Amino acid sequence: MKKVCTLAFLALAMVFTTEAVAQKFSGLDKSPADIAYYPNESQNSNKTVRVIYSRPQLKGRSLSKLAPNGKVWRTGANEATEITFYSDVNFGGKSIPAGTYSLFTIPGTDEWTVILNKNLNQWGSYSYDEAGDVARVTIPTGSDSEALEPFSIAFKEVDGGIEMVMGWDKTRVAVPIEMQKM
Repeated sequence: MKKVCTLAFLALAMVFTTEAVAQKFSGLDKSPADIAYYPNESQNSNKTVRVIYSRPQLKGRSLSKLAPNGKVWRTGANEATEITFYSDVNFGGKSIPAGTYSLFTIPGTDEWTVILNKNLNQWGSYSYDEAGDVARVTIPTGSDSEALEPFSIAFKEVDGGIEMVMGWDKTRVAVPIEMQKM
């Protein structure tokens, strides 16, 4: 009898212990977070720039519905995209001190306005405040024959520096970035 009681007690203890430490984890995000670096190797300690953003997908919707022309967009999904420069740079023709900024855009048919804003930790563009803008640059749009389902950011080496290329559907926007001369 003592043995049966002991086993029953252990079984009950295991049930309640499992319940006490069980953790509910959320499912996968519909717009997963990603990081784009330059140089592209994430383990390289000599970074020039890093972008942390979420990647919304078209899923049969139009780019103009998800990132409307003429309206400030968070440049991704979820929290506002953040860009970190590890040294002073020239960003689309504007001198920018090293630091972390929110990255917003105003999409357009022929050009996008790319905005660096000093206000961090924003959800979307709902609390965007133009007074926090550090720089605004206007970049002509390009296109590609390949459509991208998820919004994407990548860096490409060019003469004199790099370009931060944002792409979604067939639209491409390439912002020139140069290291500041000391």
